[in-house]
Amino acid sequence: MNSKLQHDLDNFENILEKTKQQGIDFLNNLETIPTSNKNVIDPKRDLNELGLGSEEALSEFKERLAPLLVSSPGPRYWGFVTGGSTPASIVGDWLASVYDQNTQSVTSQGGNSALIEFETINLLLQLLELPDSFLGGFVTGATMSNFTSLAVARQWFGKQFGKDFAKNGISETINILTATPHSSSVKSLSMLGIGSQNYTVVKTIEGNREALDIADLEEKIKALNGKPFILISSAGTVNTADFDDFEAIAELKEKYNFWWHIDGAFGGFAAVSEKYKHYVKGWEGADSITIDCHKWLNVPYESAFYLVKKEHVNLQIETFQNSNAPYLGNPLENFNYLNVVPENSRRLRALPVWFSLVAYGKEGFCDIIEKSILLALHFANALVDEGRFELLAPIRLNNVCFTLKGDENQEKVTAFLTELNDTGKVFMTPTVYQNKKGIRASFVNWRTNEGDIRIVIKEMKTILENL
Repeated sequence: MNSKLQHDLDNFENILEKTKQQGIDFLNNLETIPTSNKNVIDPKRDLNELGLGSEEALSEFKERLAPLLVSSPGPRYWGFVTGGSTPASIVGDWLASVYDQNTQSVTSQGGNSALIEFETINLLLQLLELPDSFLGGFVTGATMSNFTSLAVARQWFGKQFGKDFAKNGISETINILTATPHSSSVKSLSMLGIGSQNYTVVKTIEGNREALDIADLEEKIKALNGKPFILISSAGTVNTADFDDFEAIAELKEKYNFWWHIDGAFGGFAAVSEKYKHYVKGWEGADSITIDCHKWLNVPYESAFYLVKKEHVNLQIETFQNSNAPYLGNPLENFNYLNVVPENSRRLRALPVWFSLVAYGKEGFCDIIEKSILLALHFANALVDEGRFELLAPIRLNNVCFTLKGDENQEKVTAFLTELNDTGKVFMTPTVYQNKKGIRASFVNWRTNEGDIRIVIKEMKTILENL
């Protein structure tokens, strides 16, 4: 064995203790670590011939690389709908690395870690109050969750014409209807060979809404003259957290032949709260649903799961099965995640979620969700009270979409946001909403409190004075 590797093995406990302390130092200083920085390094580091060993590597990381990292798990990182990592989720993530399972089958010589994934999906269905008619699994994020779901939808579409698109390629024009799709859904259409521009846009409801107009949707359905289609709907649009009318869509599903997909990356968690669960009423009728865990569930990147109705499991296996790997057995008789998801190599990504759900329960996450929404309302009110900002949309959930008041200030929005983010006290993302430059703040982090809002408003006022 290499001498450095042998030394690491002999000193493993000490190395892990030092690593733990490095992590604790970071977490204990999240409020003072910048949310953005301009530190740079020369990435052309020479590879050591003999290696440094883990302790020296850790020292170099602390000195050279750690300063590049920002407080993205911190309480004032309000960009990209990014949650922080709760203590329980970090425990699960660390143990997922320690146990290092290749999560595949529920009964295999390689272990039964897939049973943990099954149990975690069952816990999530209970959290979201969805029926056990869904089969689910973990992937990296909303993009792969949308990709997985829409890949099965693509296979379903081909079957309507007696064709197997997974085996023989796409040979029919796939009809996609959607109103305000997230970029990850559009990216999935590109990766699936459908085309990132090959979808029909449904009108949105009048009156500052991003939700699809049911009447226009039905008109576009009728224009297809009975042809099947795939509907991509939203449980929380990215700018304003708007929701499509799932009860109305469920009624349309009784009349027309289509695959119904819901992108609920963060908005799906409205189901956890009695106050906001009405937004997702009727969503159990969908064929597939996308949910992110590294958003409102506050677990480390990368973590998302898909839900596909069990009645479609044959289509899912046709889409993803490892048909050239006989050692995996019959995919219908021996369930294996390798036959229903894109990745063949899968870590035990469910474990941080399992720890989180078991540690905090439904009440814990209901508290996080409702607190986040109250903070979004508090921030929105503070912006209005300040007088020099205006909301671009009403606060429906946890996103605040706003801009500088007055059309004459539109040209200053980008400079204002750049200067604000450069303070390192907060991070928000730019957007364009109804042809106006705007700023979007997302409240999902379990650490955020009213004091953080006061800090941010103070910074914003200072920048406005000097802009």
